[in-house]
Amino acid sequence: MSAPGVTDRDRALRRRHKHERQAVVFGVLIAALAVAGLGAVAVWTGGIEGPFSRPFTTKAPTPGASVVPPPCPPDGTLPVAYGQIQVQVLNATDRAGLAGDTAAALTARGFGVLATGNSPSPVLGVARISFGAAGVPAAYTLAAHVQGASLVLDNRQDATVDLAVGSEWVSLLDPGVVALDPNAPLVGQPGCLPLDQAQAAVAAAAAPAAG
Repeated sequence: MSAPGVTDRDRALRRRHKHERQAVVFGVLIAALAVAGLGAVAVWTGGIEGPFSRPFTTKAPTPGASVVPPPCPPDGTLPVAYGQIQVQVLNATDRAGLAGDTAAALTARGFGVLATGNSPSPVLGVARISFGAAGVPAAYTLAAHVQGASLVLDNRQDATVDLAVGSEWVSLLDPGVVALDPNAPLVGQPGCLPLDQAQAAVAAAAAPAAG
């Protein structure tokens, strides 16, 4: 039974006010959740500093990228014809499509692209060029097109080369500024080691892991 003096209009106004209050409360809660979600995303991606350290979101340095100096090309080593170089292009970043775009650019210049894929480890610089002893000439020829790339000798037996593009990658050098004379011997990177010494250093660095 309705209270004396309470009309249907009064009851309707109370219901409307109640619904309005509920709408405000739910709106505030939704807005707070949205702000919290955006803040969490910003902390996760590094856009803002969180109140705690984030070791699980920080990429570790590339293993072996600068432990062993690269090998020098043996005296008199000439650049390799682009079509004879077989490159595997790897994306060492979170930027989708980077390996495919780079592979297309290399193919346009005449390089042979074996495959594209994702690198098992991140590269924090421009790029990492990995190769074996047989691939030293090919690696240096490719490096002439990639300013700032690090050269990393490994134990592969063939002359294939891996190009892992890193977090600072922009593009290949403009062909017009590539300093590569097919008739001039390749020049080693600063601090490079004779090939036999570089191979010994790689073997020594890998020995503890093998044991």
